[in-house]
Amino acid sequence: MHHFDVETLTAGRWRNGGGATREIVSAPVGDEDFAWRASIADIDRDGPFSAFPGIDRTLTLLSGDGVRLTAPGVFDRLLARAGEPFAFDGDLALAAELPGDACRVLNIMVRRGRATARVERVTGPVAPPAGHAGVLHVLGGRWEAGAEGRVLTPGQGVWWEADEQAPGGAVVPLSPDAAALWADVTPAG
Repeated sequence: MHHFDVETLTAGRWRNGGGATREIVSAPVGDEDFAWRASIADIDRDGPFSAFPGIDRTLTLLSGDGVRLTAPGVFDRLLARAGEPFAFDGDLALAAELPGDACRVLNIMVRRGRATARVERVTGPVAPPAGHAGVLHVLGGRWEAGAEGRVLTPGQGVWWEADEQAPGGAVVPLSPDAAALWADVTPAG
């Protein structure tokens, strides 16, 4: 398992200036033609979202007042509750509107035909299936990651690639308020 802390990830500004992205992982690592990618985005103001042809995306609000995503004629969705994943087609040209102040989201992207992703809020142990990649991002409480017993707190997490040996042991909650987002990424057959 690879550990991360959102606050130590390098932030890169968006081309349109509306936010910043902190990449957790792009896999295969170092390959611009990623099969899957996980990042944290800080959305600072209203504006367009870049289209990603051939990519399926899942956004989940982590903190802030939320964001309204609009794809004219397709959907109009307000992400207002932290920890609720929303999946959509990355081919769409979206507009983002902030109902209040800035917000932070977890962004999972998978290239169609190479991988699929399922993102869910979890409060119990997570045992990643062999052959799957993924990310676990802590929302609340304390968690213990894998055989080495590393303790994770909000804003921290772990990721792993499909070709790595299945992470040693599960990621388990250590406190009654433990909650996390788990993105289970399955490589295409």
